[in-house]
Amino acid sequence: MLIFVIFVALCFAFTFYLVVIYNNLVSLKNNVARNWSNIDVLLKQRYSELPKLIDACKEYMKYEQETLEKIVNARKTAINATETKDLVALSQAESTLKAGLTKLFGLVENYPDLKSNEAFQKVQTRITELEDSIADRRELYNDSVNLNNIRIQEIPDLFIARAFHFHAFDLLTFSKAETEDVDVKGEFKA
Repeated sequence: MLIFVIFVALCFAFTFYLVVIYNNLVSLKNNVARNWSNIDVLLKQRYSELPKLIDACKEYMKYEQETLEKIVNARKTAINATETKDLVALSQAESTLKAGLTKLFGLVENYPDLKSNEAFQKVQTRITELEDSIADRRELYNDSVNLNNIRIQEIPDLFIARAFHFHAFDLLTFSKAETEDVDVKGEFKA
């Protein structure tokens, strides 16, 4: 009888251990989803601000249509990538968008009336704040992805992850060009 009680206790302990592992994996997966959702909200907010920025600039920047068109096209591509959760396409579109915005904000120096325009200043400030928030959320998302990906590769979590089809997530990375210093002087050369 004592052996049976020990056996049942061990089975219960083992089952409890497996349930704890499963619940931890579920928690990690949901953290990744929550952090992606936070990024998604900020991206949509920024995408909704971009037309306001373009409208404010169009009036003044008649000779910078190529820069404005790049931003509009990158915005469309980024929105599509966000909706399909294609992180590779999103990374490329975000890099293009960021480069376009950087160029645009640099070119604004040539347009003192635009630079002093209150609507432009508000939108520029809002977009800059959103950029900072996106960077913070991207870091949090990537940390969550790393934790998830490590756990589903470690034993004994690996066995539970495979049995219940937990999968790895992709990191949200941006191109090397986005992390390099911007050559603002080069933008003003004729």
